[in-house]
Amino acid sequence: MKQGAGATSVWDRSRRMVSREIFETAIRLFTTQGYEETTTEQIAREVGISQRTLFRYFGTKEDLVCGDQEAIGALLKKTVEEQSVDVSVWDALRTGFATIVTANHSLEETLTVSALIFRTPALRARYEQKRIRWQYDLMPVVRDRLIAQGRKGLLADHEARTVIAVSFACSDAATGTWIASNGEADLAELYDQALALTRAAP
Repeated sequence: MKQGAGATSVWDRSRRMVSREIFETAIRLFTTQGYEETTTEQIAREVGISQRTLFRYFGTKEDLVCGDQEAIGALLKKTVEEQSVDVSVWDALRTGFATIVTANHSLEETLTVSALIFRTPALRARYEQKRIRWQYDLMPVVRDRLIAQGRKGLLADHEARTVIAVSFACSDAATGTWIASNGEADLAELYDQALALTRAAP
């Protein structure tokens, strides 16, 4: 039994190492020669594997950059759900965004990946599509938190949609400015500033 468990652990570590090498190679090529100009065949060749093997690790070319968006969305939802009931929906979502920023990558890698996504139309389209799904999945979580804090019926639904939409817009605005600053600005501060601007709007 122990030997089998150990073998599985070794296999998992090996798989993670190969996955990491594929990711790092893909990001390097995408960054130096462009996303559209880089083929999965070239990435596989650089890593020393077949295209078929590459697609066992990453289902599509977009996944090489965007990663498992379903898992990231699930982590965001879980983080928001786990916040104490007395935490406002704004703060719960802020904590969720802060958690997913470095869920899979270092902050420096997240900056590189984010820049690729924001500057590549195909990647940006996939990114936005997935984030719409995240917002949909967050709706009952945020609505229930608002109801627990005293909101009722249609007001809770409307407020939940509004808070989620504004929070995501602020996240995207902060990320865009963070990319433009080449990572010099603080991402969390940029998010807070964006949120403050929406609340201060006449």
